[in-house]
Amino acid sequence: DPKAKSGRFAELARWFENGFNRIHRSYAVSLDWALDSKLLVMLILAAVVGLNVFLFVMAPKGFFPQQDTGQISGGLSADRSISFQAVKGKLQQLVDIIKQDPAVDTVVGFTGGARAGGGFMFINLKPANQRTESGQAVIARLRPKLAQVTGIRLFLNPVQDLRGGGRPSNSTYQYTLKSDSTKDLATWATQLADQMRLQPALTDVDTDQQENGVETFVAVDKDSAARLGISSRDVDNALYNAFGQRQVSTIYADLNQYRVVMELAPRFIRSPEALKDIYVPARATATTAAATSPTAVALSATGTAANPGLRDQATGQVLSNTATTMVPLSAIAKFTESAKASSVSHQDGELSTTVSYNLAEGSTLADGQAAVRQAEAEVRMPNNVRGSFAGSARDAQQSQGEQPMLILAALVVIYIVLGILYESLIHPITVLSTLPSAGVGAVLALLLFNMDFSIIALIGVFLLIGIVKKNAILIIDFALEAERTRGLNAVDAVREACLLRFRPILMTTLAAILGAVPLAIGFGEGSELRRPLGVSIIGGLIASQLLTLLTTPVVYVLLDKLRKRSPEELIRLQTAQASQPPVSIPSS
Repeated sequence: DPKAKSGRFAELARWFENGFNRIHRSYAVSLDWALDSKLLVMLILAAVVGLNVFLFVMAPKGFFPQQDTGQISGGLSADRSISFQAVKGKLQQLVDIIKQDPAVDTVVGFTGGARAGGGFMFINLKPANQRTESGQAVIARLRPKLAQVTGIRLFLNPVQDLRGGGRPSNSTYQYTLKSDSTKDLATWATQLADQMRLQPALTDVDTDQQENGVETFVAVDKDSAARLGISSRDVDNALYNAFGQRQVSTIYADLNQYRVVMELAPRFIRSPEALKDIYVPARATATTAAATSPTAVALSATGTAANPGLRDQATGQVLSNTATTMVPLSAIAKFTESAKASSVSHQDGELSTTVSYNLAEGSTLADGQAAVRQAEAEVRMPNNVRGSFAGSARDAQQSQGEQPMLILAALVVIYIVLGILYESLIHPITVLSTLPSAGVGAVLALLLFNMDFSIIALIGVFLLIGIVKKNAILIIDFALEAERTRGLNAVDAVREACLLRFRPILMTTLAAILGAVPLAIGFGEGSELRRPLGVSIIGGLIASQLLTLLTTPVVYVLLDKLRKRSPEELIRLQTAQASQPPVSIPSS
């Protein structure tokens, strides 16, 4: 029935109106108390300003909130003693363990990549409505199970929509060491990583040092080689013929050219033992050489190569086709194996090594940075090894240092704009006095919901600056107009402005709060990135609504007295009086 619906709507409207009237009457009583207790209100405002600074300094800082996108990526790091076939088998063990987790939907992994003994893994979790754990909780549950697979480590990280730069690494945050000595860099990077693993705030500590390379050093006995007529060039040619790809000839066809390349079969060069099977041609007398090795005839190839540069550097031919005494390379050289880095990283023209890490559960970014600094202090690295944060850790460190300047710059811009608007240097301060309460509310709300003060929360603070100052602007505009047009004093003008503007102030604040509720609740995967924005806005608006409706009129009255005593205002009043026409008094 339309009439029944209209009646219910009218009843609801009356209920809201009665409720608003009760709130309005209570606010009028509170406003009168605030105007009569100016000193107490100003002390409260000063305490709020101090609390705002304290909370900003003490609040846990972060970069970007940790998201649950439903995807997890991981990097593999195998011991250098494990073969490629063994890595494949251990990768399958890791995949089987991950598949057994009830929150996992699909998983795929593969070996290879730029890092020797490495690989990658990608995990898709079930939709958020089909699991109760976040991606970080799933990683924490899988970590002890995956650690049971020996000889290989898997570093899992939730996939994020926003991530800082830096080198590719197995963990999220990075700390880079630089030095001019490869040996010192390798030594102290290992010690730092070991010390960081002892820090409870850090986990998944890894380095990009690839010490899984094996180097075989061939030390030629020059005296023995000289007695046999073997030069260094002969040794170089023999090694290149075995392990390189020497072009020995070119076959010319009617339509194309085919280069003939000589190399050993791959199965003969899989280990350093192949060096023992390499022979070097000796050019000493037959009597001298006969005691060393039997005569052998090298594989022959005609010396008809079109390019003279392809010929043997000693004989002028591509290969020797004459009977030559061949001497084993092991007879004139010693082979020494040692572990070497398979790659060496550089940054800013210096040798560098990156130590990557993740934050333990319950640890903040600031806790992680402090733990790294503590580990560095305990290791006591020499002066020629220098460390600094990189990637997301460096970006977060820089942003934290720039946040106070950004907020200060925003306040200066607002003050200049309002000063131009009101043609006054005093009343913009009244507007700025509303901002500390918003900052306190925003930080307290973040602490209440266990959230870091991140870049997203800082964006919420900037939005609050724009939303909250409209309360003071609505009051000041009406109060100034009442003073100038109707001649009211500051107390009466600001009281009337507060009572008349109470409804639009309350409505706009409620509209902004309701608009931020979906952000604070966070719907869908990855909503954790937006949640601090909504929480900071709601907390700041609630706190500012409760405080600024009482502090703003008091600040306005006190600053209005100061404004009327300023030289600029006195000059303006004198000019206004001088511009008024004289009043003529008729004679009786």
